[in-house]
Amino acid sequence: MNNLTRRNWLKSSLGLASVFVVTPSLVNQLMAAPASHAEREYFAAVPNGNKKIRLNSNENPYGPSDKAKKAVIDILSEGNRYAFNELDDLRKTIAQKNGVDPSFVLLGAGSGELLVQTGIAFGINGGRVLSGYPTFTLLMSYAEQMGATWDRVDLNERLEYNYQALLAAIKPDTKLVFFCNPNNPTGTFVNTDTVQSFCLEASKKTLVYADEAYLEFMEPAQQKSMVSLVQNNPNIVVSKTFSKIYGLAGLRIGYLIGHPDTLKKIAKFGDTISPSQTALAAAKASLGDEDFMKLTRDKNAAARKVLTDYLQKKNWYCGDPKTNVVFFPAPKGGKQILSQLDERGFLIRIWDYQQKEWCRVSIGTQDEMKSFVKVFDEVVA
Repeated sequence: MNNLTRRNWLKSSLGLASVFVVTPSLVNQLMAAPASHAEREYFAAVPNGNKKIRLNSNENPYGPSDKAKKAVIDILSEGNRYAFNELDDLRKTIAQKNGVDPSFVLLGAGSGELLVQTGIAFGINGGRVLSGYPTFTLLMSYAEQMGATWDRVDLNERLEYNYQALLAAIKPDTKLVFFCNPNNPTGTFVNTDTVQSFCLEASKKTLVYADEAYLEFMEPAQQKSMVSLVQNNPNIVVSKTFSKIYGLAGLRIGYLIGHPDTLKKIAKFGDTISPSQTALAAAKASLGDEDFMKLTRDKNAAARKVLTDYLQKKNWYCGDPKTNVVFFPAPKGGKQILSQLDERGFLIRIWDYQQKEWCRVSIGTQDEMKSFVKVFDEVVA
């Protein structure tokens, strides 16, 4: 399969069937976050079709912005046209904002599509992919389906990526190392100097994939992207999304910044015009909307404090989350928590990590979080 191209990949139904046999276990493996034992047990028996307060998807409860909404309405009359020009326009806008040539930008239907393409591109001939754990697993899950081995390094005691251990875990056949900063599911952030030093050292050995989906939840002075390293280093790729701070999760738009040759290798396994007219218009209107980002950051911080104050009072450790998600040990059985919260109208995630169950709670509005901690306290009593 060394010479497999996207065209041959899509043409070969026999090859496709041999690689992707769609089974319940495969669906679990290819979820954005791995289904825990508790989730598999509970949701297999209780399908969720009712309206719930969704604290399980790290969504922005305040978006899209008014600018994005207006842009979507204005572009609807062009819905009959392929978005060739709009793709080029957004690519140029992103490139200018990040100080790179447009050839360094690859757009996709959410950063998730680009994570999948990267997992296929770097897993298809075997070898290893490496990441911290727990983290956003989509890339590594697809690489595994292509035949790669996924090596994992546990987080440190502060629920942060352990970059020193990650660097030490790179092997001769490691084809890619992934990190997410700030991290999902923990919301924790590691300082820029540590991460930049890691990128420079690790990229001497293999491709480094930096997922910065949550970086804009940091205060502006702390939003130091690894994009500054990309210009002269073909072994560093940075992933961005409009799903989180910009509130466009349902419209599906994200992008990679990397060396053109690296992006070509990834793009072989995707559709060159997958983002829609509406997604492109909303993204262009949202990019750099400092007022909306500040509004989201401020409201999110106040709502997050409701949960972290509760956890601190209970003495349940959650690290130092900086984004719109909090991760802490489950105080009772995960299946019971899921069931009893669901009955009361709340959805969260349960993770398996270090032989324990953990709650991953997305941050909603302040009122939603006040309601949640009250209900959660009753559920775990």
